[in-house]
Amino acid sequence: MGYYGHMGGLGFGFGFVFMLIFWVLIFFVVMALIRGLSGRHGCGWHGLDEQKGKENKALDILKERYAKGEISKEDFEKMKKDLE
Repeated sequence: MGYYGHMGGLGFGFGFVFMLIFWVLIFFVVMALIRGLSGRHGCGWHGLDEQKGKENKALDILKERYAKGEISKEDFEKMKKDLE
């Protein structure tokens, strides 16, 4: 084997590695596009943040109703305890 035989083997090895990296990157780009279009972000943490936001909103509404005098202090405390 001459000069070309040695370089051909080396070239194939690096070419295979770069091809593999290329397809892995393509896979991740496609997965990112699918997640973006489907509305899924991350590993489920988004749902937990959303739930926390709903709890805070409910507590804010409860505080507002108490401040307006729509509910008594006893009702406010009971409802607040239910939310927590």
